[in-house]
Amino acid sequence: MTNPKKPSAEPSSVERDLTRLRTLQRAGRHADAIGPALKLSERFPENRDVLIIAAHSQRHLGRIDDALVTLARLDDHHPGYSLLHEERGLCHVARKHAPEAIESLLRAVNINPALPMSWRILHGIYRMTGDLKNAANAATHVEALKALPHEIVAATGLFADGELAAAETVTRNFLVQHGDQPEAMRLLAKIGVARDVLDDAEVLFAATLELAPEHRRARYEYADCLLRRHKYVAARDEVDRLLVIDPDSVDYRALRATAAVGLGDHATAITMYRDMLKLVPGASEIHLWLGHALKTVGELSDAIAAYRAAAVARPDFGDAYWSLANLKTYRFTAPEIEQMRLAEQAPKTTPVDRYHLCFALGKANEDCAHFTQSWMYYERGNALKRADSDYQADVLELNTMLQIETCTPSFFTRRKEWGDLRPDPIFIVGLPRSGSTLIEQVLASHSQVEGTQELPDIQAIVHELQGREMNLEAPCYPGILTELGRDDFAAYGERYLADTRVYRTDRRFFIDKMPNNFRHIGFIHAILPNAKIIDARREPMACCFSNLKQLFSQGQEFTYSVDDIARYYRTYVTLMEHWDVALPGRVLRVQHDDVINDIEGSVRRILAHCGLSFEPGCVSFHENKRSVRTPSAEQVRRPISRDGVDQWRNYEPWLDDLKAALTNLSVI
Repeated sequence: MTNPKKPSAEPSSVERDLTRLRTLQRAGRHADAIGPALKLSERFPENRDVLIIAAHSQRHLGRIDDALVTLARLDDHHPGYSLLHEERGLCHVARKHAPEAIESLLRAVNINPALPMSWRILHGIYRMTGDLKNAANAATHVEALKALPHEIVAATGLFADGELAAAETVTRNFLVQHGDQPEAMRLLAKIGVARDVLDDAEVLFAATLELAPEHRRARYEYADCLLRRHKYVAARDEVDRLLVIDPDSVDYRALRATAAVGLGDHATAITMYRDMLKLVPGASEIHLWLGHALKTVGELSDAIAAYRAAAVARPDFGDAYWSLANLKTYRFTAPEIEQMRLAEQAPKTTPVDRYHLCFALGKANEDCAHFTQSWMYYERGNALKRADSDYQADVLELNTMLQIETCTPSFFTRRKEWGDLRPDPIFIVGLPRSGSTLIEQVLASHSQVEGTQELPDIQAIVHELQGREMNLEAPCYPGILTELGRDDFAAYGERYLADTRVYRTDRRFFIDKMPNNFRHIGFIHAILPNAKIIDARREPMACCFSNLKQLFSQGQEFTYSVDDIARYYRTYVTLMEHWDVALPGRVLRVQHDDVINDIEGSVRRILAHCGLSFEPGCVSFHENKRSVRTPSAEQVRRPISRDGVDQWRNYEPWLDDLKAALTNLSVI
């Protein structure tokens, strides 16, 4: 994990003021603290520490209405701050409003379970109102927190409120001083997940369970970590152990269904989601997941019903509306468009819901030929999503330069026929929205080819080669490839084929459609020299615009600004030109327009490259009922069409910058 930043030698002025205010509060001098706190809140209106101190003193002075107003200000800026909800709950306790107090305190402990005061007060309120079951549950939490080292309780609170560096420092110091302790190791694993250091997190969760094998929550989090690492079989096995103990747990069932989706077992997932909805019919997320699974297997009308149910369950649920838009064939009703518009404008709508709504409204207005409005929403959605991303175009461009410097023709000549020589994989690479799903559907309609999905395995190996502490200015990969021997390349090839076996049946070949693998064609060739590689290429303006109006469920962070997508496309072309020189004839380039204009000729060319005999079913690919998990799922279930090829021209007035950035690439 990354080391936390060292604190500056001198605290800032506001930190000194906050320290003084906390000292006054600890001494019970709230009358002396409230004035300076309120003045400080005028200077720093979004500082959560200032606002919570002000509200705390207001409550102690009996100024409950003022405290609630201050907390409302805090809620506008930091709705996920656990102490906000605890303080609000205490205000409601002072007013003797038990239902409101319970609601606020439960929100607090759901964000941060390590709040002893909230649990103690909940215990008291539940007992007072005769709710003995919940009183007992709260008492259990009180006792559990008492049993924990106070350092870990404090670190858990820091973690819950987003202070990862401070939480990690406290936890590591505790482990250094006291040795292995399950809750400390579990917390460090959770910090690893939050930092996306999943390999460390996996090891820590496993070690935690060695010490505390009956720790259900740790096992649940371990399974979730395994899912994030795409280790679906291992995750399934861990969840199955939990389901033996508590078969009715919706949380366990949801995780088990996610593992089934990862393994391509959508029938099991659909059954599980429907069973869960019998228990929690208003669960918007489960309706959404059900819609995704139904869409994947081509049950479109049921998928639409599930997405609509998700939107009914939560009217500002942006992902429900975007999922409808992302079907590409769905047309919103006027009331739905109005509902989306109002939700997008509502001040309380979260940023995530807002950008999902923007992309959905962009598609809804596009379908109505309201292109000015459509572009406004696409542009707003991209800006919101880009602001939430840490994508750096320079990192990719440096990687491209290093690939060219490392993977030279002589590099491959010296390593001829290294790696695993089995010809099983067919890699389809390129940009998203380039027609790769169409090529996949063509190939998956062949009797000898397994469709699978966008597999993460090459990227996972590359991540290992890059190292945990990646130096962005001088990365290990791809230069480290020159240090690997014949046995290393063979082992990586064998590992890739073993790890992807779970997605296959008995067909001879299988497809890996991860588009970003174009960056690693040198590595792919070195470990799997007999694999087939196809580059799905689409006209630059059409491809880049299609990406700009697409909201991806994860990754593809380069698609949310004109500059980023243009730079990415140019880098892609540069690197593909290099592979043509370094590995002549190794990659088959398939132009999307060629496939649309001559489907049979294109099918024959693709099959010939893969060493496959012609089968008529590959031309009638739309009749294939296989699962498809990409945004183009519904499009490849219909006959070939030119719909969408030149959609970007409807937006031409706003695309001058994109045109300029893609100059001289229009015919490549």
